[in-house]
Amino acid sequence: MTVHLTRRPAAQWWALAGFFAAVIVVAVLGGLAVARPADDYAALARPGWAPPSWLFGPVWTVLYAMIAVAGWLVWRRAGWGPALWVYTLQLVLNAIWTPLFFGAGLRGLAFADIVALWLAIGATVLLFSRISALAAWLLAPYWLWVTFASALNYAIWQLN
Repeated sequence: MTVHLTRRPAAQWWALAGFFAAVIVVAVLGGLAVARPADDYAALARPGWAPPSWLFGPVWTVLYAMIAVAGWLVWRRAGWGPALWVYTLQLVLNAIWTPLFFGAGLRGLAFADIVALWLAIGATVLLFSRISALAAWLLAPYWLWVTFASALNYAIWQLN
């Protein structure tokens, strides 16, 4: 059953703010897991193709904005339904990764989480594509980045 919320303009902007708040919570939870993630990242043995630590902040800022807008576009068209439940699952898996990888140093468990995240993003893209092609395409760079991050997570796990 899909629940449609009001489509008044003010409600739509509040909903967009809510989607941005959700991704900000995910980012903040990750940030709280580690006092100095750049230092922790620099201390790890990394493969030669690992990006510099300064790159992660700008990349994730853009990706989180795209994730928020994608969710909002689907909500506007279909309301709250199965696609947004899967979207929520991928946000939760995203939020869990940093505390596992950096906070707890559980690189193998973080790899399992990021694989589950990758699958959840794929399911979200598939479900979103049935509702809004634009929303699905907005998630494509995120899915690609998580593909790269999965390989990096695995490599770091093996090297450390």
